[in-house]
Amino acid sequence: MRYRAVSLLAVVIGCASPSFTVTSAAATPKPVADAYACIRAGIGPIGYTQTSYDVDAHRLTARRYNEAVRRPDVRFRRMVDELEIEVRPDSTGKSAIVVSSRTFAEYMTERGQTLIQEAASDSVRAAAQTVLASCGR
Repeated sequence: MRYRAVSLLAVVIGCASPSFTVTSAAATPKPVADAYACIRAGIGPIGYTQTSYDVDAHRLTARRYNEAVRRPDVRFRRMVDELEIEVRPDSTGKSAIVVSSRTFAEYMTERGQTLIQEAASDSVRAAAQTVLASCGR
């Protein structure tokens, strides 16, 4: 009986933990391929580097490294802002752009690079809004 209570408590805590990913969406009258091309062209000027893409599924991820943040931990290396963008057909005949914004703290440990997700930074949220504003109209 005691183990069931502990298991139940662990599940409740896991489900109640905050989500650090911020998701934004917009609809555009552009076709999916055109909206995807706009996004691929628009991430470079805002300082992000494309890290992966899937042309058939119209998805991509982009990162920007922030070397200016300092922490009193010798293992801390830098902050990493990441955008995950997907363009798909909407039910109304338009294209839906979905942007997930994440921020990670990068540490160098004995096992190598370790990324620990934190709350999305203001700069990655602003970048997501910039992408949606430029390609979501």
